Amino acid sequence: MEKANGSAKVVPSHLVLPFILITLLFPLWGFANDVTNPMVKAFSRILQMSNFQGSLVQFAFYGGYFAMAFPAALFIKRYSYKAGVLVGLGLYAIGALLFVPSSMMMVFWPFLVAYFILTCGLSFLETSANPYILAMGAEQTATRRLNLAQSFNPMGSLLGMFVAQQFILARLDPATAAERGAMSADQLAALTAQDLAVVRAPYLGIAFVIVVVFAAIAITRMPTHGEEDRSLNVRPTLRRLLGNSRYVGGVVAQFFYVGAQIMCWTFIIHYATMELGLSEVAAQGYNIIAMVIFVTSRFICTFLLKYVRPGRLLLALAVGGGALTIGTMVIPGMLGLYCLVGVSACMSLMFPTIYGIALRGVGEDAKLGAAGLIMAILGGSVMPPAQGAIIDLGTVGIGGLSVPAVRASFVLVVICFVVIAHYGWRTSVVSGGSNPNPPSSRMIQ
Repeated sequence: MEKANGSAKVVPSHLVLPFILITLLFPLWGFANDVTNPMVKAFSRILQMSNFQGSLVQFAFYGGYFAMAFPAALFIKRYSYKAGVLVGLGLYAIGALLFVPSSMMMVFWPFLVAYFILTCGLSFLETSANPYILAMGAEQTATRRLNLAQSFNPMGSLLGMFVAQQFILARLDPATAAERGAMSADQLAALTAQDLAVVRAPYLGIAFVIVVVFAAIAITRMPTHGEEDRSLNVRPTLRRLLGNSRYVGGVVAQFFYVGAQIMCWTFIIHYATMELGLSEVAAQGYNIIAMVIFVTSRFICTFLLKYVRPGRLLLALAVGGGALTIGTMVIPGMLGLYCLVGVSACMSLMFPTIYGIALRGVGEDAKLGAAGLIMAILGGSVMPPAQGAIIDLGTVGIGGLSVPAVRASFVLVVICFVVIAHYGWRTSVVSGGSNPNPPSSRMIQ
């Protein structure tokens, strides 16, 4: 592997294979995250549910992150990174395989259970893989090593979006809710079974890949660096973290950031189909464009961090994201959709920036502190159902005007950006900024 600072290798030669195997996990959870967002619309149509009911996919998905983050951190602290990775892969595979009985039952709640178990596994993986990569080599190359591994995450995300577009949405029966409602019970059951078989196929495929990766990691001798201290010391650690206002504020900001991200990427399909009349397949194409913009902006913003304090950049990005979201609400037609796609440019570096600011100076407490920031992913579970409930209203009266609810619903995203902007202001103006290089700089997107 490439050398850094003229001496230390980014990845030592004897750790290349373990590094590659752990790096494979990054696109695996990226795939799961971004193949799931379009499922809100898909399940709503297949099972004839409201947007609120369909958005419970996100409630179950990101609820798994919240529920398992702290137990995962304790498990890894007590045992090892490798053990945490294997547990995570096992839960991921079980959740994916549960799509088989869920699709045969043809009711919604088994899918929610499957998503919850799957993301309990993702919580284990994300809590394990990032610090594990940091430990695979010299301390002075740790950030570069993590950035190298993280560069593969968007590849999984883009693959997940493409699979959702071409292998799920494009293959679902085009019958509308009204047409399905007019079918006989037998016709509707046959059509539902057919569509749910389409939904389960990619999850069976990823389950096979997970089993292969699980076997490869299980039989490979993995390093144990950074795992010498396995004492828990939970109570004093939590006391210190909860007394750290910058950390607590970061957890709150992260909650609203993840909520904003998932709402934008989940309901871009609803906006494009309901506001512009596009097909779901075409609407998912704009989601893919948003992800490309997101990835490109990440590189640009990372460069800007050389010259701009992280808190100040976070503030600017939040203001920009809020302005574009307001554009989505007040500008009808394609221009409003372009504003919604453009929000991804502003979201690109928010998660790692908040992460780095929150964990600055916490030392060994970062091992459990990271779990709190993963638990903040709960925002992606709570906020989308609230937006779905607004969309279900059809129209919203504002100042005597009747506004399509799908546009008005993005007021929740504006609120999220206001909270993030406040945290950026506090940490740039009040605290004077912080280190942009977090110990683990990307968990969701």
